Amino acid sequence: MLGKVSPEDLAEHIFGHTGAPLDSVLQGPAYGEDAAAIDLGDSTLVVSTDPISLAIERVGTLGVYVACNDVAASGGDPSWMTSVIFLPGDVDTGAVLETITGQMDAVARDLGIAIVGGHSEYNPSLERPLVTLTCMGLADRYVPTGGAQPGDRVVLTKGAAIEGTAILASDFDEDLRDAGIDEATIREAESYFAEIGVIEDARVLRDHATGMHDPTEGGLVDGMLELAIASGVGLDIDEGAIPIRDPTREICAAMDVDPLRIFGSGALLATVPAESIPEIEAALEKRGISMATIGTVEDRTEPPLRIEGDEFREPVRDDLYRLWE
Repeated sequence: MLGKVSPEDLAEHIFGHTGAPLDSVLQGPAYGEDAAAIDLGDSTLVVSTDPISLAIERVGTLGVYVACNDVAASGGDPSWMTSVIFLPGDVDTGAVLETITGQMDAVARDLGIAIVGGHSEYNPSLERPLVTLTCMGLADRYVPTGGAQPGDRVVLTKGAAIEGTAILASDFDEDLRDAGIDEATIREAESYFAEIGVIEDARVLRDHATGMHDPTEGGLVDGMLELAIASGVGLDIDEGAIPIRDPTREICAAMDVDPLRIFGSGALLATVPAESIPEIEAALEKRGISMATIGTVEDRTEPPLRIEGDEFREPVRDDLYRLWE
């Protein structure tokens, strides 16, 4: 089985086993919370860990972006990173390590992040490399996933399925050609890898947001569900207001996947007071970042997520997983 552990298993087997209850831990493990927050006195240290193995061609690139995004989406400035690289036993070690670490180095340099340590080893049971990255950064104001307030507006930067579209164009390019997708569309979609970071998006939104979240596995549907449940509120979403790029629509249709249910890094989901919308839009526009208001936060817990006539109470399985199975 591919995918995240269920919320029930998290609650039963993980959230109660968190070691010493130190007062310095402002945010520990919780459903929907992708980063920890640690009180340092004059600032807050934000820490997030993420694994990646399935996007074979860009595992190093995506790994850095995804780990950094969780720190940024919690109000922090990603600054330091460690990595753990597991290699299958039969790989060309030098070539694979050079590819992975070269990708990591390029993205980290571009983002101004230092890779300060880690570990590498072989695991013959693996079919492909597995990379786990831990990112750390300081925040003046920690922003949780679970901070949405009734009356807030739900906003989304850039659009749905940016990461998923890029992965499809990279890992399934031959399938797309066979389905009749032209080369220009595939190349445009693959270029979305350069847009997966949300650090600049978060630097604008963090001063206004009550809650922020990086929609990854399960796409925008899972990201919104996690934000709603973590906040103890309901989200009412206007599906027609969700920005979906034309190449994304075309490629997702060709592969029979839902653009709202595939990896969504590259977009930042946030809840903000209605009166902050004009200021946020202007600040994002100056940075060349698009934003859409896609819904409202309601004072309810059931259902946690409503998209037009569809109601969601349980996490969805990312549509890309069946393509790898």
